[in-house]
Amino acid sequence: MWYSDRISEKGMKNLRNLLVLSMAIVGFLLAGTAAKADPFTITLTLPYQSGSQTLYIFDGTLTNTGDTTLWLNGDTGFVDSPATLDDSPFFDNAPETLGAGDSWTGELFTVTTQPYGPGSNFYTGSFTILGGENGSAEDILGTADFNIQQTPEPSSLLLFGTGLLALGFLVTRKLIAQT
Repeated sequence: MWYSDRISEKGMKNLRNLLVLSMAIVGFLLAGTAAKADPFTITLTLPYQSGSQTLYIFDGTLTNTGDTTLWLNGDTGFVDSPATLDDSPFFDNAPETLGAGDSWTGELFTVTTQPYGPGSNFYTGSFTILGGENGSAEDILGTADFNIQQTPEPSSLLLFGTGLLALGFLVTRKLIAQT
């Protein structure tokens, strides 16, 4: 007979209770660790378009909530294909360092999308700033997620107008039929 066949039902219940108790203790120990606030935040404003239906400009506020000066040494960005992300505004505009308690607001990056079409109207992405306590640090200071929902304004207005024309035609036809 195998060992598991010899354990009584009461023994199995005790073993399960011991397992649940030990898992609960580990869970409380992990949850009880002190939360550490990020010393750096990125707050994006809603993107705006500049003359083109496919260029979205993202401004944001960078805030150093820590107690040491942080160097802003680089960034990484991602956006769903076929859209592209241009991070040159960050390099052109953002300061090299951000002192303790300081913040800066300005243009961070742009996203160029394809003209509105089937399957290309919703994009997601993220923008991460790298840096740290010196000019060569490449730690992740903060990440901001974003999305772009393209709205087909010209075609939706055309559809709305066509619906109004059809409604007007039906009302006129009904009025003529009643006379």
